[in-house]
Parts: sequence; C-alpha cells; structure tokens
Amino acid sequence: MDCFAEAEGKRAHDPLYQRGGRAAAATKPATGVPVDDVDRVVDVPGAVVVGAGPSGLAVGAMLGFAGVAYVVLERCGCIASMWRHRTYDRLCLHLPKRFCELPLMPFPTSYPEYPTRDQFLNYLESYARRFAVEPVFRRAVISAEFDGKSWWVYTKEVITAAVGGEQAVLGSTMTVYRSKWLVVATGENAEPVVPEIEGIRRFKGQIMHSSEYRNGDGYTGKRVLVVGCGNSGMEVCLDLSNHNARASMVVRDTVHVLPREMLGRSTFGVSMWLLRWFSVQTVDRLLLLMSRLLIGDTARLGIVRPSLGPLELKAVCGKTPVLDVGTLAKIKSGNIQVLPAIQCFREHGAEFVNGRTEDFDVVILATGYKSNVPYWLKERDFFSEKDGFPKKSNGWKGQNGLYAVGFSRRGLLGVSVDATNITEDIVQRTSA
Repeated sequence: MDCFAEAEGKRAHDPLYQRGGRAAAATKPATGVPVDDVDRVVDVPGAVVVGAGPSGLAVGAMLGFAGVAYVVLERCGCIASMWRHRTYDRLCLHLPKRFCELPLMPFPTSYPEYPTRDQFLNYLESYARRFAVEPVFRRAVISAEFDGKSWWVYTKEVITAAVGGEQAVLGSTMTVYRSKWLVVATGENAEPVVPEIEGIRRFKGQIMHSSEYRNGDGYTGKRVLVVGCGNSGMEVCLDLSNHNARASMVVRDTVHVLPREMLGRSTFGVSMWLLRWFSVQTVDRLLLLMSRLLIGDTARLGIVRPSLGPLELKAVCGKTPVLDVGTLAKIKSGNIQVLPAIQCFREHGAEFVNGRTEDFDVVILATGYKSNVPYWLKERDFFSEKDGFPKKSNGWKGQNGLYAVGFSRRGLLGVSVDATNITEDIVQRTSA
C-alpha cells in the first residue's frame, strides 16, 4: 500500500540504520537478530497484521474501512493458505453461512446453506478485492517484540528460481516492519500436530497428517487407520468409506457427536436461539435429548460422551463438538470400524489398548493443529507459552498495542467479533 513510507538513510538514533562500524557490530535488538542481517526497514503508520487467512483479511478490511493504515504479512504465496492447501476436497463449512460471514460482506445468496471449500475460497478472494486487502506475500515472521515505543516485526523472504526443472534457493532477504500496533492473526490452526506414538517409526506403511489428505482416490480396498475423531477425522473416514476403502477410526477420548441439523434447522442455530432464554446446562440437556432421539446412543458405537454437556465443555476447555454429516451411519452399517487408543505401532499395523492388533496400509493422523505464536512472538503476558492462545478466555487485547484475532475458539463468528473490537479500539486510540 502506498500509504507506507519506507524510511531510508542513516539515522544516528536508530541502530537498525547503523550499518558498518562499531555501532553496528555492538548493537543487536533483544530478539538476537544481528543488525547486519536486516536488508530493509518499513515504518508502518498504523498496524501490522500477521496472517492473511480469514482473520487477517477481516482485520484488514475493517481497518481500511475505518481509514487506519495497515499492512498484512503472509508467509505463503496466497490468502487463506490453510484452506487452500491443507484441507480435503469434500470440506464444507460446518455451520450455516450466516454464522461464517466476515464483517461488512455477506455470502452470495446463490451459495448453499453450507458453502463448499471452493466457494468459501472464492468468497475470501472477493472479500480481499472488495476491500483492497493486499497482503505482502512470502514474508515469514521470524520474530516480533515491543521495544518500549513500537513493535519490531522481523520477516524473512526466501528467494527461489527454477534451475534444471527444480526450485533452487538463491538467497533470502530480511525486512523489519515497525508499527504502533501488532495484530496476531495466525489463528488456532497454524501448524499440524503430529503426536509421538510408541513405535510409529517402525510402521512400514504410509503415514500422513490429515492436512495432506485430499480425497479417497487411490485408497480403494486399502486398510486405512484414521487417528482422531474430531470433525476432520470423522469426515476423512466418511470420504474413505465412500471410496470403498476399509476405514477404521481411533477414538481415544470422550467426544460429543451431534447431528448437524435438528428439526430442519442447524444445531448451532437452535443452540444460539435456546441460549436466549435458558442456561447453558439446560440447553445442553435439550441438545443431548434430541441427539439421543435422532442419532441414538453413541456409546454403543464406541464413542462415549464427556460428563460435561457440549456447550459447557466448549466454554470450559474449547473442545468443539463433532457435527455428524453421515459418518455415524457408516459406523452403524459396519463400513467404518471404531477402535480404542493405540498402545503401539508395529511394522504392518498397530496394537490397541484392549490388546487387539490390526494390520493397516495407511495411517492418517487427524490429530489437529496448534498455534505457532510462541515460536516468534517475544511476549509472555498476553499469550500463553504453553498453547499459544491468549491467557484470558476470549481475549483479544493485550498491552502495548498488541491484539489477537481468531483465537476465541468461536470459529469465523468469533473472528468477526474480534476484528470489530480491535478496529474500534485502534480508532479510539488514534483519535485520542
């Protein structure tokens, strides 16, 4: 964006510009990044937003609409890289589109109630164009900290070129963005979680994370073990079964499975409506009663429910209930096998905690994602070092102009709320 003035020249009071001589050799920012490694400094007269997924786009659109300067930094070469490159083909939004809209722009009326992945990506592309959100791509943030006056955000760009039919790394450049406000929009699902399971390196079949799975083509007749029973694990199993794979699913913990719709309305919509008049505990009892009537007792299928109700559990520890889109029917018919936790892997299969052993050709780890904030943000008061989430539930505002969007465990609906709150706060601070 042309509203950013790139500061050039040497400034005696600014160590980042003190190239050469003893000043440069002696001065290092607290991040430990050598001064001589910095190729460029960009002063942003507004906010730096890290991440160009739905969260970063929403904040950028809101800030731009309010007349606040900003820059969005994205480590990949496109917006919504996770949605584009780490999701399976059959994915649709799990909630009705009215609960998944970003601020200032609804979904097209022609879209179905549950838009597909490709439709959602088209919506995001249109959203970015409409609000002129133009991220700086291939800028990986390696460190960010507050120096008492502003945020220093260190980014690295790897320069590649086609050599002999392959992409060769020619070098890299480092740019520092400095701003008064820093918005962390990398989200809850920045990096895949790959658990350490005893003997997993012994397994001679194919092992992959669900982020690498696209569809069931090529799995027909294969014995596939899906480790994990969240929404991704359930849907990957369903897709494999639809492609005539011999799918099995590991259910290690208790989990709530609810029908996606109740009485012709979305379960989420029904829940939100009931919460207007009843307590969370009462709504949970109603949801579980309706679920029992519509899908039966899931414990008989090997899927035991937690002691807390689905909404209360979500509020207490952020664990999202699974919305069934057909997997339970496949389990009931015997097309998908439910297995307990894995004791250990063997060369050609796995042994489970009940003593049973099974052979498999493929293992898909549907073990979720994690925040990557602790790896690069040099701040310990607002974000937790343990899980990379704000320490306060639903927290969106820290100290010294630090903000978080998309960490509320409320999905895209929470993103819109966060983006609105952040923009209003920055506008208020700007005018103060």
